[in-house]
Amino acid sequence: MSEGRRKRQASLEAEYGMLYTEVSRLMREADPIRLIGIGAPDDEYDVEVRTILPRLREAKSSDDVQRIVHEEFVRWFSAEIAGSAAGYADVAKKIWEVWSKFPVST
Repeated sequence: MSEGRRKRQASLEAEYGMLYTEVSRLMREADPIRLIGIGAPDDEYDVEVRTILPRLREAKSSDDVQRIVHEEFVRWFSAEIAGSAAGYADVAKKIWEVWSKFPVST
């Protein structure tokens, strides 16, 4: 991991605390585009997590989280690789549950 990437990650971890860790874990477990399953490093989705977290403030439901997560995967990987938004429903529900419990200033 580059020094700049480490600093950005540390900044987000400081801002979001355990939320960052939890969302990263959820994305890794969900492995929406099956990169972890083929041997990618455990932090493979952390780039996407770093762009998803700030956008969670606009979410009012797990459906909003699903849209946000899907949009970020399309942005980072392409619509073809990201697949349909429906494929993100389960992880979005889990992220919504975690997000709803964490106090994050807006």
